[in-house]
Amino acid sequence: MRTGVIIGMLCSACLLHAEERPTHWTLQDCLDYALEHNIQVKKSRITHLSGQEDTEWAKAQLFPSLSASVTQGFVNYPSSAASNNNSYSGNYNVSANWKLFDGGQRTQAIKQQQIQNKVDELGIEESEEDIKVALIQTYMQVLYATEAIQINKNTVEVSKAQCDRARELLAAGSISQVDLAQLESQYSQDKYQLVVAQTNLDNYKLQLKQLLELDITEDIEVVVPALTEADILMPLPDKQSIYKTSLAVMPSIKSSELSVEIAELEKKKAKGAFLPSLSLSAGIGTGHISGTGNSFGDQVWDRFNESIGLTLSIPIFSNRQYKTAYNKAKYAITTSQLELLNAQKSLLKTVEGYYLDATSSQTQYTSATEQLKYVQQSYNLTSEQFNLGMKNTVELLTEKNNWLSAQQQVLQAKYMAVMSIQLLNVYQKRELTIGN
Repeated sequence: MRTGVIIGMLCSACLLHAEERPTHWTLQDCLDYALEHNIQVKKSRITHLSGQEDTEWAKAQLFPSLSASVTQGFVNYPSSAASNNNSYSGNYNVSANWKLFDGGQRTQAIKQQQIQNKVDELGIEESEEDIKVALIQTYMQVLYATEAIQINKNTVEVSKAQCDRARELLAAGSISQVDLAQLESQYSQDKYQLVVAQTNLDNYKLQLKQLLELDITEDIEVVVPALTEADILMPLPDKQSIYKTSLAVMPSIKSSELSVEIAELEKKKAKGAFLPSLSLSAGIGTGHISGTGNSFGDQVWDRFNESIGLTLSIPIFSNRQYKTAYNKAKYAITTSQLELLNAQKSLLKTVEGYYLDATSSQTQYTSATEQLKYVQQSYNLTSEQFNLGMKNTVELLTEKNNWLSAQQQVLQAKYMAVMSIQLLNVYQKRELTIGN
């Protein structure tokens, strides 16, 4: 009975978990789900929690340490001349130690660790930004592949209709058997391209499921948003403004800046090692041993002792240990400054790349849309003339391929522009603007 209840509870939990997943995924659904379930994001959060424990440990080094020890001993004297062949002893001690001064090393270590906590927290943001970028790119690929399938389906339907019409024209003697064979070959090629397009969609969906940490056997249906001209041709701020904003908000830059501060504190900590350190120690203890003739209580009291002492440690010669640590700390500052500069340049390259992709894709979309209108008209006229026997098969197929190519150019420019705009929004910490 109890096992049945447990199984029922587990089943209910699984059903509840399944209900939390959308049946049709928007981009925002994907982002929300991934930020909660992505393994890398979870690891970053654990790293942050582990760092907080290190901070608590660093703070605790400012306080005294206290320890207690109990020792019990037994000694055997096998000589027959011994008055007592066995001896028992015990020692009991409580000791405390408190480092009063160490050149500020512990204080600098606490500051370092507190800054490191901020770096770890930014690491969570970086993991989240990385998954956002990957999701946007993959989600757009899924949308692109979905619409590409529809284009290929329409192309297959048109090819089938052309083959049917060509058979009528062949029967009427208007075209040759070669013309029909060319159209049927094109029909087969179009059906093959439809299969390829479906395979591409399945691959992109698989990548999306992997980013969402979904099981490979689970199906996923993506919502295709109704994108408008405003979504595609959205005005963008100037490149310098986007870069300036990114410098201020991106966690990778903030993390690099904090790494410089950590390196500077390491230098101060290394400098503190050259100074003397002062420690306070104190303790109480007692003990007993058998065979003395005194009772246990008398021995414990007679041996009871109290101690206190100060220890001043002065570094004189350390085989260059402290000097080497200090010099390496100085080099680490320079290295962290160079890494910050590299992060800034890398960010500029990324932002500039997305900005160029966005602006060029918007221009391409405008021209490709205009071109598609004329190619569509030309194809429609050629198709009508072919049906009337005024155009040959080569001319028809040429116009048809031009029409298909023009549709694909519009589709590619459309999603490249939208994707680049959304990625620029990520790098500015702005809300995603794609319609869901």
